[in-house]
Amino acid sequence: MRLAELSRRSGVPTATIKYYLREGLLPAGHRVSATQAEYDETHLQRLRLVRALIQVGRVPIASAREVLTALEDDSLDHNSRLGTAVWALPHGPESTEEDTAAQEARRTVDALLAGLGWANAQEYADESPAYRMLVTAVATLSRLGYPCAVDDLTPYARAGHQLAVADLDLIERYASPDRQLEAAVALTVLYEPVLLSLRRIAQAEESNRRYGPDGSDPE
Repeated sequence: MRLAELSRRSGVPTATIKYYLREGLLPAGHRVSATQAEYDETHLQRLRLVRALIQVGRVPIASAREVLTALEDDSLDHNSRLGTAVWALPHGPESTEEDTAAQEARRTVDALLAGLGWANAQEYADESPAYRMLVTAVATLSRLGYPCAVDDLTPYARAGHQLAVADLDLIERYASPDRQLEAAVALTVLYEPVLLSLRRIAQAEESNRRYGPDGSDPE
């Protein structure tokens, strides 16, 4: 297909496609003349992945380029490629404080992962942005005096595991590895507001069950 058709089928403006080509996010097309090139389905799939990273995941161009380079590394298995794509997504703030709360938070998170038997998470803790984000969150809870012991965090971790099963079930609906990578990025981002909304709706339902007109009186 020519550039105009690639733009039409992908929904990406031609100027944006040219920019992706210049930045190395999209491989060059097959040159058919001095001024024209042809593109195929692999370009269309790559465009979908680039859009998932940049437009949905808000991944900076430089980071997206690094991710795409890693994803083309034949030495990586599918699990590593999925992890690379998801780790590239923006995470929450990471504290650089090393006070008592931060040190205790790290011990708490390590104990949590060990208790759950999440050996992979333990092995890659130093490299994982999610691990660092969790440590920061637990340290903040601790500083403010809110519950954040291993027993407090375990129900959330177990719920997270069930969500991960649902995530991977959704991703596996796509047959090709490249579409699964695209879906892993897009669905991780797009389902986060779904999770937040459902949690708050569920909190309201549980509050009404406990404290509403037909629930038990806290006093």
